[in-house]
Amino acid sequence: MARITFYGAAGTVTGSKYLVEAGQAKVLVDCGLFQGLKELRLLNWKKLPFEANSVDAVVLTHAHIDHTGFLPRFVRDGFRHKIVCTPATKELTKLLLLDSAKNQKRDADYLNRKHLSKHSPALPLYDAQDARRALKRLKSVPRGEWYELADPIWIRFHDAGHLLGSNMIEMEIRDRDPALRILFSGDVGRYDAPLYFDPSPPTPCDYLICESTYGDRDHPDEDVMDILADRVNKAYQRGGVMLFAAFAVGRSQQLIYLLQLLMHDGRIPKIPIYLDSPMAVDATKIFRTFSQDHDLSEGQLAPPNSVLDGPSVELVRDHNRSKQLNNVKGPAVIISSSGMMTGGRILFHLKRRLPDPKNTILLGGFMAAGTRGRDLQEGRPFIRIHGQDVPVRAAIDSVSGLSGHAGRSELLRWLKDLPKPKKVFITHGEPDSAASFAKALEEQYHFDTVIPQLGDSFELGE
Repeated sequence: MARITFYGAAGTVTGSKYLVEAGQAKVLVDCGLFQGLKELRLLNWKKLPFEANSVDAVVLTHAHIDHTGFLPRFVRDGFRHKIVCTPATKELTKLLLLDSAKNQKRDADYLNRKHLSKHSPALPLYDAQDARRALKRLKSVPRGEWYELADPIWIRFHDAGHLLGSNMIEMEIRDRDPALRILFSGDVGRYDAPLYFDPSPPTPCDYLICESTYGDRDHPDEDVMDILADRVNKAYQRGGVMLFAAFAVGRSQQLIYLLQLLMHDGRIPKIPIYLDSPMAVDATKIFRTFSQDHDLSEGQLAPPNSVLDGPSVELVRDHNRSKQLNNVKGPAVIISSSGMMTGGRILFHLKRRLPDPKNTILLGGFMAAGTRGRDLQEGRPFIRIHGQDVPVRAAIDSVSGLSGHAGRSELLRWLKDLPKPKKVFITHGEPDSAASFAKALEEQYHFDTVIPQLGDSFELGE
């Protein structure tokens, strides 16, 4: 008998961890950090109810921290086996985990310096050495090829269209005939999204584990280029700086690409763009390397007019140069991370730009509950940054069409030709979103759905 247990992204969006057991094998699908609300972040410090060294392999859907960010801690706690992913995910995970370790240490150092923690001293969840030890365990496997994780569990990757190297995972448990088939959706991307190919169709399966980030709503029908042009032109008229909090991997590259297209077409003025994120700068190089994972041509990537870092764009790596951006007068665009404003250089820009009504803060995509991004979406008058309440006087705007997640209708479109599984587990969504999507699947496709909570465990197969 096989079993699946949900140790993350169950009843919430972040912290993806699904433990699959079959025969003598244990494999973990994703190993992500909980983010957002303090009660969720505290779960990162809670010991998992199984021994890390009892797991035979980890397999990753993609590189985002809510799917990979617990790996260094998992290795510190004793995991000693392989971490399987696609080649692009391997390279992006190197960037993200080292950056996450740096942010963990920086936050702990700040709390200690300012005496803001009840713990003495405040400690990081993990450090750079833990991250490097985890990275040594990464093993890349191409899409479309069957790979044995641990007897009797085999997996095959298919493009999810969410991020460079992102995948859904087709899993077979081959200790029976026919094999038991499980499909993990990963994060499903959007159709006709800038930079990425459409998500691959879902493969027939006995059990589906499906995300529901936008399970209760659709993205606006307007063209993302029209929306972005409108937001930039409004910010230009205010005369200040437009600050965009963007994920360093994926969203930053999309933004630069779209902004340069709009300038080229004369739809927005030619204004300087500053990409202030060393990780985003490195990620842009990885985009060039893995051309098979996105739909840009070699000509579009060729210097000096590359659509990812052309003449209007300054790539900012140096810390001192980042601080100098405080003196930039508008109109200008500063793109910085982290995307949900939980850490990184974006916090220093927010402290500088939020109090001035001439400036614009542009939000894009999903913002988890408990993050500064969600606070701004909800119209909070003050945002807590580095122990200070910063007044929100800048204009707050959004471009939801840039989300890397399929909206409700796109998820339903993705699933419409899937033969009915025995059961569909709805994960990676806030409660209302998961419940709404489960209801839609039951009513439209007559799927048998379950919304697991943290720690819930289910037997698979008969």
